[in-house]
Amino acid sequence: MQQPRVAIVGGGLAGCECALHLARHGIAVTLMEQKPLRYSPAHVMPKLAELVCSNSLRSDELTSGVGLLKQEMRDLGSAFMAVADAVRVPAGKALAVDREAFADGMERLIAGTPGLTVERCVIEGLDDPRLRLRETEDGEGFDRVVIAAGPLAGDELSASLAAAVGAEHLYFYDAIAPIVAFDSIDMSIAFWGSRYEEPGSGDYLNCPMNEEEYRRFYTALIEADKLAAHAFEKEIHFEGCMPVEALAARGERTLTFGPLKPVGLTDPRTGRRPFAVLQLRPENAARTLFNLVGCQTKMTYPAQDRVFRLIPGLEHADFVRYGSMHRNTYVNAPQALAADLSLRNRPRIHLAGQISGVEGYVESAACGLWAALSVRAALLGLPLQQPPQVTALGALLAHLATPVKNFQPSNAHFGLMPEPDQKIKKRDRKQFYSDRAREAFALWRATLR
Repeated sequence: MQQPRVAIVGGGLAGCECALHLARHGIAVTLMEQKPLRYSPAHVMPKLAELVCSNSLRSDELTSGVGLLKQEMRDLGSAFMAVADAVRVPAGKALAVDREAFADGMERLIAGTPGLTVERCVIEGLDDPRLRLRETEDGEGFDRVVIAAGPLAGDELSASLAAAVGAEHLYFYDAIAPIVAFDSIDMSIAFWGSRYEEPGSGDYLNCPMNEEEYRRFYTALIEADKLAAHAFEKEIHFEGCMPVEALAARGERTLTFGPLKPVGLTDPRTGRRPFAVLQLRPENAARTLFNLVGCQTKMTYPAQDRVFRLIPGLEHADFVRYGSMHRNTYVNAPQALAADLSLRNRPRIHLAGQISGVEGYVESAACGLWAALSVRAALLGLPLQQPPQVTALGALLAHLATPVKNFQPSNAHFGLMPEPDQKIKKRDRKQFYSDRAREAFALWRATLR
């Protein structure tokens, strides 16, 4: 019998995680990546595993859904988590990474893993000749194909996938926040600090606003020029990644209870809590670049340049990257996918990452890891049970399998898990979810081979 062979389309987070796991377990992998031959509207680097939005992997606490998911991935030997932990930058209780160092680290792992080949090519569809499936045990071709092309898959591949699942694929809009250079921030106004910590001791930069400054910023934000969607597209925003102007349109004080909330922060110049605060998070270990937290936007570049400079401390900001808007595509997972993330009507083709209906960096990589576990089990004849829904990974997979009228992508969160079967005080619920998940995950992990 020939060595099992798998083709993976897409060298993003899910594709790289899937490829590394399979290759490390004796399966020959060809990882097909279209860069630098073709770039999506959001990608700029030729490297694999490019982080296109924030550099934050969100909370690292086990009492959060995403923090719990990251730990489960570590327990499974995740390459994604190993590199992320190695290149982390200060971000309080969150795990943030140096995006250049992260991509470099993943590329080094890919290049140094035996049995893993990278092919730079553009795949036009599921029936592309380069994805030919093996028809006989000793024949040519691949035993399985994993499509991890990401939410910005090319038009041809997206159309092919839509035809394969028997219905139009769904889509939503995702927005990217601007990045500014540290040396252009006015540090006589901005101050270091994390919420509920002493000023100067935190990992975030804070730009405070009084009421007059905030209202001036709010008015400019509401009136700013925005990029319109194409005539044939309906805008559907994912709630967890709303453009700042879309949030602002809900009411004048919405931002002060959301991304610009001032609670837990004291302006050292006044000794009082500001009316509103914009927080900036380091983008790299050297702290030379900072991300405007919560300011993902679809404003035009000139409008961003004008509006964000109204924030005290950013009057002379050097914008290294402006925010942008792009369409994200995903399938209706409960209808289109089986439990192993294979297409119901083409079971040797699997999906992984955001295109399968999860949302977020960590969730995408976790989805790639589950696809790898599923493919390995199928090719090597190994038993594999789905993780219990009380675990973070199991809850995320259950979300992909639960039919609903309007399926939407989801982050990892405790709301996807079953309710406690006993009365738990509100203050203790997160710890309960975490403890229950850790115990169940350990038992499930012991069944893996």
